[in-house]
Amino acid sequence: MSATFVTMALKQYSFQPLLAALWLCTLAFGGLLPILMPAQANAETGADPAALLEKLQDADPTDARQIERNLERLWSQSGSVAMNLLLERGRRAMEAEDFGAAIEHFTALTDHAPDFAEGWHQRAMAYFRTERYGPALDDLGHALVLNPQNYNAMFGLGVLMQEFGQLVRAEAAFQRVLELNPTHENATNALRRLERQGIGRTL
Repeated sequence: MSATFVTMALKQYSFQPLLAALWLCTLAFGGLLPILMPAQANAETGADPAALLEKLQDADPTDARQIERNLERLWSQSGSVAMNLLLERGRRAMEAEDFGAAIEHFTALTDHAPDFAEGWHQRAMAYFRTERYGPALDDLGHALVLNPQNYNAMFGLGVLMQEFGQLVRAEAAFQRVLELNPTHENATNALRRLERQGIGRTL
C-alpha cells in the first residue's frame, strides 16, 4: 500500500475531515502499517532503528532519552545533504514560529523527497500549528505509511483525534505510542487526562 494511495483516500474525504480521521485510524490500528517498517540498518550510520525501538521497551527514563535522540536523529537523515538542509531550515522556522516559512521549506522537501517520512511529519506539525487540521492529517497519513514506528507522528494523530472529538480513537493512538515508546511522557499524560474523562483505563 503506497503513500499515494493513502493520500488519495484521505483527499476523497477532504470535505469531511472526521471521516478521513476515522479511515486513517482504521488503517493504523488494523495491523497494516507495522508491516511497512524498513528492516534494514541505516546506510549512513549502520544503526538499526528496529534494534533501538526494542531497547526502548525496557529502558529506564535516562537511557530512553538517549535512545529517543538516536532514533530521531536517524529518522531525520534523508540521505541527501540538500534535503537535510531543507529539513533544518524548516525546523528553525518552526522554532521562530514562522509557520508560513516552515511550510514552504517542508513543502519543498516533500516535493523533492516524497519517500522521506520526516518531511511529511514536520509539515504536519506546521499545519497543525496554523490550525489546518485537514492538511495535517493528510501529511500524517504519509508519514505513518513511510514510518509506522514513529511514535511522535502517532502522538500527533492522537492529538488530531482529540481535535475531532474522537476521544476513544485518541486513546487508541496514545496507547500505540506507549507500545512503541513506554516512557513517552506526553502520551502518558494524555491518557491520564482522557481517563479522567472516562475514556480508557487507569494507568
